[in-house]
Amino acid sequence: MAIPSGRSGHPLFDPGQRIKLGIFGSNVSNGCTISTAESSFRPTWEQNLALARRAEALGFDLLVPVGRWKGFGGATDFNGECLEVYTWAAALAAVTERIHIVATSHVPTVHPIVAAKQAATIDHISGGRFGINVVCGWFTPEMEMFGVQQLPHDDRYARATEWIRVCKRLWQEQDFDHAGGYYRIKAGYLRPKPVQQPYPLLINAGVSPAGIDYAAREMDVSFCLIDDLARGRETIARIRQRAAGYGRELGIMTSAAVVCRSSEAEARAVWDHIVAHGDRAALDNLLTTFGVHSQSMDPAQARALAERFIVGWGGYPLVGTPQQVAEEIGRLADIGVDILLLSWLDYVPELDYFGEQVLPRLRDLGLRA
Repeated sequence: MAIPSGRSGHPLFDPGQRIKLGIFGSNVSNGCTISTAESSFRPTWEQNLALARRAEALGFDLLVPVGRWKGFGGATDFNGECLEVYTWAAALAAVTERIHIVATSHVPTVHPIVAAKQAATIDHISGGRFGINVVCGWFTPEMEMFGVQQLPHDDRYARATEWIRVCKRLWQEQDFDHAGGYYRIKAGYLRPKPVQQPYPLLINAGVSPAGIDYAAREMDVSFCLIDDLARGRETIARIRQRAAGYGRELGIMTSAAVVCRSSEAEARAVWDHIVAHGDRAALDNLLTTFGVHSQSMDPAQARALAERFIVGWGGYPLVGTPQQVAEEIGRLADIGVDILLLSWLDYVPELDYFGEQVLPRLRDLGLRA
């Protein structure tokens, strides 16, 4: 396991664990599954509370929400219902003891003084277990709702750089003035400072040159989607090489969609069922936002992309028996993944099954202590 620069001794980067496990997307409607397939999951506070407590009891390491202000339409209005991330994190921090909790924060929607204050407060509530997943704001309808001008791609990272550097100064320094391209602050002040030093855990997702450079300079963890082990290894090497250019080490995080059953045939059948009930209108809206046009792809490539997004927001597919899923997690660790965020069609019962059947096998494989 890689230990990010300045994070030696941080419990999330205990070298005794080859891979850390988290839960992704339980605060939004449909979670990470763009499908009308049957599920008891709803993004209610009651289910999120039960999920967090069960995850902590099983030894999971962190909870990461989706930051969403509008849905993607279609029959499901995918992710259209969302528990606000800072409030969600603060509430879960108060009722858990060990698990780390992250807020996915859109730079254009939260002033850095407010974000830094909220982060410091939640860090105190949690006793030093809080982190921010910094998002530049890529979904234009959300930015328009806030009356925020949607900047060109690389300019969003320039704004995010200034945003996080203001936060870092608030977390680390005493009063200061700041005059930048996006923010002007007079006598910037924040007390109490965070419990974690130098500041709460910082995460960013992005594999464009600007995104990789931003994470390499400013973050502790880089989140990247992986669709293939060989390509994933290359992406991780590129991210780590960029961080090394700044004299830094980054942790690597990815997500995975879990469909685990007692037989491979049953797991494949469930995967196919989820795909067959995919909300294609919502999927098309999402992919169009990313500038992805499946018509320009090889048909097999387009089908695989659609299936990954329908079942798990593009996450790596973990499909099969408990032993097969555990071994595939081992392969992700082998290519350099440090933190794996999991999602399911039906979070609570499938988390229980994962805990009963997969976690013991991960321990047997030396992936978990």
